[in-house]
Amino acid sequence: MSKEWHELTRMTQGKPVTVERVRLVDSDIAIEGSFTLPPLAGLSAEDQVFVMAFVRCHGSIKDMEEMFGISYPTVKNRINRIAKKLEFVEIIAISPQEEVIAELEHGDIDAEEAIRRLSK
Repeated sequence: MSKEWHELTRMTQGKPVTVERVRLVDSDIAIEGSFTLPPLAGLSAEDQVFVMAFVRCHGSIKDMEEMFGISYPTVKNRINRIAKKLEFVEIIAISPQEEVIAELEHGDIDAEEAIRRLSK
């Protein structure tokens, strides 16, 4: 993690941040607008390091215990605390019938194809 990023996360103290200008590295191309940072960027630098370590350990709590010299409950508690800070997208399963109707409404299939699929 870069020194600048650590400083940014320290300054913002977990508060929401909007980026207004992005410049491509090694280029004069800049984009201006209103960009939100990904959810992981809102974590403290320490929590970001913890998440990166967890991913590198392939989710092994035992490896995390060894890496950080902490107990299993401490690893679990920290993971749970970090998870509460992150919003997750709720995935709602739709039935095959609802999928056919959605395709019909979007014009991806015609009425005959919808009837054929729904008749199965």
